[in-house]
Amino acid sequence: MAVARLTDSEREELLRRHPEWSLARDGDAIERTFAFADFNEAFGFMTRVALLADKADHHPEWSNVYNRVQIALTTHDAGGLSQRDADMAKAIDAL
Repeated sequence: MAVARLTDSEREELLRRHPEWSLARDGDAIERTFAFADFNEAFGFMTRVALLADKADHHPEWSNVYNRVQIALTTHDAGGLSQRDADMAKAIDAL
């Protein structure tokens, strides 16, 4: 089942609502870097995100180096950003 890509105005609204995220990959993804006190906090955050992502069946691309977690969101089925990414960014920001 195809997933609709966000329009330019929807993408702008996404960034307005989530200013900590930035466009990446020529506008086909958004990304954000989170910093924590230490590895334990970073890993705990990743665990909470993993639970959200699994429930939503929408998994981030991410990396972790000690106290930093970098997350990229994109919808491969849409070939770019979709409402699923906006929803996941909102859920992650709520953590």
